[in-house]
Amino acid sequence: MNLFQGILLFLSAGIAGAINSIAGGGSFIAFPALIFTGIPPINSNAICSVALFPGSLASIGGYRLELVEERKILPLMILTSIIGGIAGSIIMLRTPPNTFMELVPYLLLAANLLFIFGGKITTILRNRKNSTESNHVIHMYQIVILQLFISFYGGFFGAGMGIMMLAALSLMGMDNIHKMNAFKVILGSCINGIAALIFISAGVILWLQTSVMIIGAILGGFLGAYYARRYDPAKVRIIVIFIGSAMTLYFFAKVYLLKP
Repeated sequence: MNLFQGILLFLSAGIAGAINSIAGGGSFIAFPALIFTGIPPINSNAICSVALFPGSLASIGGYRLELVEERKILPLMILTSIIGGIAGSIIMLRTPPNTFMELVPYLLLAANLLFIFGGKITTILRNRKNSTESNHVIHMYQIVILQLFISFYGGFFGAGMGIMMLAALSLMGMDNIHKMNAFKVILGSCINGIAALIFISAGVILWLQTSVMIIGAILGGFLGAYYARRYDPAKVRIIVIFIGSAMTLYFFAKVYLLKP
């Protein structure tokens, strides 16, 4: 890793950490940055999980007050997230590198579309939600299944995971964006954290690049969560959508048009 690559990875992780704490979608920046520096896709995906994990932890501090009122459901959601994260990360490690690289543009496309239409999906789900006491148990069962799927996806790839969680939290009846972001951050930290442990134990982490990105992600994650209420989420979303669309087109071209 040369100086230019180190600066690129540091800045991309910092921006990714800040974006994740505000609107989600930080992987659209961190993952391609690693690919651009010549790191294979499996390693890049694993490094993203490890590098952005401390940034997520830093963001929890900025949202700690929003978590106080939801202590009953939080442990169940955390357990579900850990189980799904384990399964997704193990499947990712067992996927052949060439196959994973061919999946990348489709995963980015799905994540980008989800990011673009996530608000509308959340609104539709909220309007259909039946919050009566008679179906509370069934309702919670559905939420757990949905979170299990989201955490599996997060362990496997992760981009767009935050938008999926916001939709699921909307089904729970949450309508406070700061509380929803708090849940998103802590559950995402659980998924990334358990995936990080698995990736580290598998020996796919390049520690020099990862260390640089960890520092950037911590700084970006903390500052992003602290100043989140001062930002215009709509403007951040536009930037993320532009970056996500550009990265999706690039990886489709890389896989199908720029093959050696």
